[in-house]
Amino acid sequence: MKDLQETWVYLSASPLLHLTLTLIVFVGASAIFVRSGRNPLANPVLISMIVIVCLLLATNTSYDTYFDGAQFVHFLLGPATVSLAIPLYRQFHRIRRAALAIVVSLLLGSGTAVISAAGISWLLGAQMTSIVSLAPKSITAPVAMGVSEKLGGLPSLTAVLVIVTGICGAMLGPLVLNLLKIKDWSARGMAIGVASHGIGTARALQVNELAGAFAGLAMGLNALATAILLPIVWQLFF
Repeated sequence: MKDLQETWVYLSASPLLHLTLTLIVFVGASAIFVRSGRNPLANPVLISMIVIVCLLLATNTSYDTYFDGAQFVHFLLGPATVSLAIPLYRQFHRIRRAALAIVVSLLLGSGTAVISAAGISWLLGAQMTSIVSLAPKSITAPVAMGVSEKLGGLPSLTAVLVIVTGICGAMLGPLVLNLLKIKDWSARGMAIGVASHGIGTARALQVNELAGAFAGLAMGLNALATAILLPIVWQLFF
């Protein structure tokens, strides 16, 4: 038992342990997702988060120690985001034809996401700091945290809310769209991209390339629109 404990102490100090842990957990979560018939409720990101958090708590491992290894996966987020340009390029002719619909749906979707989040939290008696932190929840985390900090919110709280929003959107978005009988892949992708940014976009790409292209476009444009318009509106009314 003592030898096992000493081995664990040695391995836990290596960044490769947590990198390997992250990859193994995600591969396992992806296998569960496939075995479930790709059920949106079996989201591999959510499963991976739960498992890794439980393991870190059980082994009393700090996040900083874990991130020393996980940062190698984090680095790949940049290239992965840039690679979204590939499906956009392939579907550019469809995007160009739907330019007006894209602009209208983007403005309505972005506005609805901000107003509903801020309005509901205000009605429930949340403090202004929490409201500000919640308002940009539907855009990608780096932009959302910057907007939140500029308006006086808590970037750390915003980051958590962004992740929760993305996972909920990826899990429940397809079910809601099916319930509303929306079958057009471009419309489905646009809705998922506006509502649940990168996590939802990744889910859309798994299902259909056209949906993934529109989701990637919606994610980028929604981040840009919210980053520009939200601070202006907030200064005017608050």
